[in-house]
Amino acid sequence: MIKYLGSKRRLLPLIEQTVTDIAADIDVVTVLDLFSGTSRVGQGLKRLGYRVLANDHTAYAHTLARCYVEADAEDVADDARAIIAELNALPGRAGWFTELYSEQSRFIQPGNAARIEAAREHIVTLRLPPVLEAVVLTSLMEAADRVDSTVGVQMAYLKQWSRRSQNHLELRMPEVINKTTHAPSAASRLDAADAAATLISDVAYLDPPYNRHSYLSNYHVWETLVAWDTPEVYGIAKKRIDCKTRKSAFNTPSQFKRVFGEVVDRLQTKAIVVSFSNEGVVGEDDIVEMLSRRGPVRLVAEQGYQRYVGARIGIHSPAGVRVGEVTHTENVEYLFVVDVETPAVPRTSDVVA
Repeated sequence: MIKYLGSKRRLLPLIEQTVTDIAADIDVVTVLDLFSGTSRVGQGLKRLGYRVLANDHTAYAHTLARCYVEADAEDVADDARAIIAELNALPGRAGWFTELYSEQSRFIQPGNAARIEAAREHIVTLRLPPVLEAVVLTSLMEAADRVDSTVGVQMAYLKQWSRRSQNHLELRMPEVINKTTHAPSAASRLDAADAAATLISDVAYLDPPYNRHSYLSNYHVWETLVAWDTPEVYGIAKKRIDCKTRKSAFNTPSQFKRVFGEVVDRLQTKAIVVSFSNEGVVGEDDIVEMLSRRGPVRLVAEQGYQRYVGARIGIHSPAGVRVGEVTHTENVEYLFVVDVETPAVPRTSDVVA
C-alpha cells in the first residue's frame, strides 16, 4: 500500500470487528466503502468474505480499488506477475515525467523516474483489460512510492534526497484477493452522493475527507502516473493544474455539513459505520446529529494515533524556512455505528411530481 494521509491501517481491526459484530445481528453480504482511498478497508473486508463496493473520485484511488477490491486473484495473478517481470527488466527512458518530477522538482531520483516512465509507456502499448491494467499500475505506483523523497504527501518534496530514494525501483505483485462466494466486488468512480444513492449495501462504511487538505493535491504525482495525460502544472511541487479546479466540498468547513448530510441521507443500507477524527472541519456532535437522522448512533471505538510526520516537523516555507510551530502531535479517531431505521431520501431525479 502507498503511504497515505488518513490511512486506516491501525483502525482496520476495529472496523473489521465492527462489521463482524453487525453481521451477527443482520444478514451482511455487501459492504460499501464510499471513500475508498487506498482500499485498505475494502481489501480487508473482501478478505473476510464480504462482497465489497468501493468508490472514490480520483483516478489513482479508483485504480487501487480495481486492484484490491474488484480484481480476483484467480483471474489476474498469473498474467500480472508475467507483466511485472517484463516491466522490471526494461531499461529506463527519460521524458516528460522524468523532467517534471526529477529535474524541475525532486520527488523521484532521475534513474528511477526514467524506469517508471519506460514502464508506464510500455503499459500503454499492452492495451490491457481495465482490471488487469489496474493491478499492474498499482504495482508501479507502489514501487514509485517506495523510492520517493517526501514526508508522505506530495504538497512538497524534501530539500535533500531521502535515503529510500537511492534504492533501485522494483515492482512487486500486489496482494490481490481471491474471489468470494458472493457476487463479484466492484469499484466505481462516482460523486459520493450519487454513489450513496445508487450502490445498495447491507453495511456502508464512510471515511470522508475531514480537513482542508485535498487528496488530489496530496497525491497529484500518482494521479498523473495513472492518468498519463502530460498535464499542465504549476508551482514548486509541479501540481496538476486541475488541483485548482477539482475541489471537494468535503474539504470546506462551510460546505461539509451539507454534502456529508446529503450522503448520509441517501445511503441505501441497513447499517452505517463512520470513522472521523477530532481534527475534522466539524465536531463530533455535528457528526452524531447528522447520523441520527437515519437511526440511533453508537460510539463503538475511540483510538488515539500520531499525526503524519509532515505535521510533526513544523510548518516551513518553500525555501525551507520554519514559519510555524507544531500545535499537537496526536489525534483521536472515532468509530460510530448507526442502526438504520429511517428510509433513504431519494435523489431529486427520482422524485415523481
